[in-house]
Order: sequence, then C-alpha cells, then structure tokens
Amino acid sequence: QVQLVESGGGSVQAGGSLRLSCAASGYSDSMPCMSWFRQAPGKLREGVGVIRTGSGGTAYADSVKGRFTISQDNTKNTVFLQMNSLKPEDTAMYYCAASRITSGGRCPLSSRFQNYWGQGTQVTVSS
Repeated sequence: QVQLVESGGGSVQAGGSLRLSCAASGYSDSMPCMSWFRQAPGKLREGVGVIRTGSGGTAYADSVKGRFTISQDNTKNTVFLQMNSLKPEDTAMYYCAASRITSGGRCPLSSRFQNYWGQGTQVTVSS
C-alpha cells in the first residue's frame, strides 16, 4: 500500500515561488509514475506534471510549462514540485498521485489512471 503525504503549500503573492513535497512510503516499483494534480473550487481536477521515477523523465501541462519543475530526491522516495512565477490562477489544492505505466509505455497525466492519492496541500496566490 503506497501512502503519499504532501507538504509545502501556503500563501504567496503573484510572481513568488513555492516548493511542494510529496513523501511516499510503502513505495512500489510497480508505481513508477508520480504526478502532481490541482483542483480549484468549482473546477475539475487537472494534471500539472508527472515524473517517471526510474528515468527522471518529466512532462507538464501547457499552463505550467516553463514555470513549474518536478524533481525527485536520490532515494526516489520524495518528489518535489517547484513552482515559480506563480499566478492567481494557480490557486488550488495540490495533490500528488502514483500510478503504473500505461500499456502505451507512458506515465499518465489523467486522474482516472492514478492508483494512489495524497491528501492535498493548499496553494493560494494573491494578486
């Protein structure tokens, strides 16, 4: 059973930065894809980015490309989301998730393919 715990959320002014962490316990090599999602009030949960923990390969949503970076520590038990140049529209609850690689050989950035979720951490960006 994989357990995910997010931390690092908070309030920041537009243009600022935050770094979120996702600590995984009970980690399994069968779940090599670690993703970040966010959900704002009244909106659908959207994928922000994903890292394939074996290779370190990443992919991002267009809305955050060039501003957000996903990384992992050497033990591969913690994944980070570095968020720079934050905008008010980045305000949301941020979740990390773990999943298997799809039959197409990719890490999915769709919530319906995720197997485990963290409890979320709130990010609020003020203008």
